[in-house]
Parts: sequence; C-alpha cells; structure tokens
Amino acid sequence: MSEMSLDLTGKAALVTGGSRGLGKAIATAMAVKGAHVVICGRKQDNLDQAIADLSQKGVDISAFRANVGSSNEVDLLFQFIEERFGRLDILVNNVGMNILTPSVAMADEGLWDKIIATNLKGTFLVSAGAVPLMRKAGRGKIINISSIAARKASMGMGIYCVAKAGVEMLTRVLAVELAQDHITVNAVAPCVVRTQFSQPFWSNESLLNQITANIPMGRIAEPVDVVGAVLFLASDLSDFVTGEVITVDGGSMA
Repeated sequence: MSEMSLDLTGKAALVTGGSRGLGKAIATAMAVKGAHVVICGRKQDNLDQAIADLSQKGVDISAFRANVGSSNEVDLLFQFIEERFGRLDILVNNVGMNILTPSVAMADEGLWDKIIATNLKGTFLVSAGAVPLMRKAGRGKIINISSIAARKASMGMGIYCVAKAGVEMLTRVLAVELAQDHITVNAVAPCVVRTQFSQPFWSNESLLNQITANIPMGRIAEPVDVVGAVLFLASDLSDFVTGEVITVDGGSMA
C-alpha cells in the first residue's frame, strides 16, 4: 500500500485530442508526473503549437497527426507508438466534437455520422488499437472522457448526448472484456469545462448563469478538476477500479 502513488515515471501514454484544452492539460500533467506522452490531433499546426508551448515550460512530449475516426490513420498512429516505445501503458480517449443541432430528428445524416465518428467510433478504434500494446506491457489503463450529457439530454446537443452515452457503455463492455488482461477501462464525465471546446456556453454571461444555477458548487469545472480524476485512473491507486464513470460536475447530477 505504501508504494502506491500518482507517479507515472516511465509509463508510455497517449492522449487523443491533446493539442489544446482539456487534452493538453491532461498530457501536461502526465508528463510532469514522469510519463512519456504522445498527443494526437487532426491539425498539424495545433500539434506544433502545443509542442512549442510545452517545450518552453520544460515539458517534453511527442505528437502525431491522426484523425481518430479513420482506421488507417489510427493504424499509423500505433505503428509510431510501437516504434517509439514498444508498449503503451495509458490511453486517454479525449477527442470530442459537438456541432449545435436544433433537433436530432431533423439532423442531417452527414452531421450525425461526423459527431458519432469523432466521439464514439474514434474511442472504439483507438481503444482497439491500444489493446495489443497493453497486452504486450502486461497491463494497461484506458480512460475515456465522457460528459454528463451522456445521462442528461440537452437541447442543441442531442447527437453528442447519444455519442457520449455510447462511450459510457463501451467503457463498461471493454472493462469486462479486458479485465483478465489486467487492463482497466474507466471514464470521467465532467459538466461544462472552461475550455475552447465549450466557450459558446461559458462566454455568454446569461447562459453561464443558467448553467451554474444548476451546479450546487456554484461554478463550472476548470481543466484541473478533470485532470485530477484522470491522474487517479491512470495511476496504480485505481488498479481495482474498472467499468466506472467518475462524474466531475460540482454536484449537478446528485
């Protein structure tokens, strides 16, 4: 028990969507804790900027451009990781995307496919790609970033809600399937987090007041609030925790 800690020294980790916002915060925290971190994203410019920003702070991470919704690009991503580390210990499926839609019933099929592919299919493809490298390492940690939207329907976010609900069930299914491989699979479900992704919500004072009125702690989440839960699930402190969703929402779902 005394040896258990949040130390990630020597661990190989992948954070999808790690070039900015919550993903960047998670990647930074893991690197500070000693992990060898790879981030991926769709835009090379964003990845280059993230590497430059973190390098100035003394944080060393690697980057690889990949669209997690494409099986071919995911295959190339894991070829890169295998060549670089030969293993993978931690995966954070952070990539998320939402386009405001007035009604699921009236939504364009292409929009449905795009949101589902990024949030749900991407989590499936990257998780499946990670398993062989985790089996090679003898154990692993998969952490999916979900949302309270998975359990609470929200206007304008219907497809996103469906996708995140799928992510939470995928978390449970993989947890059962991979337990014998000593691979734990969990999720973190925050409320609105103050990042660029959710800026349309928190930058509007009236809308922000409506949101915080339903949060007992009286504020939205900051990236550091979510990072703490992710670090716990990535560490050996959570070795007997699998198939769970940690809700980080200031009590709004209580």
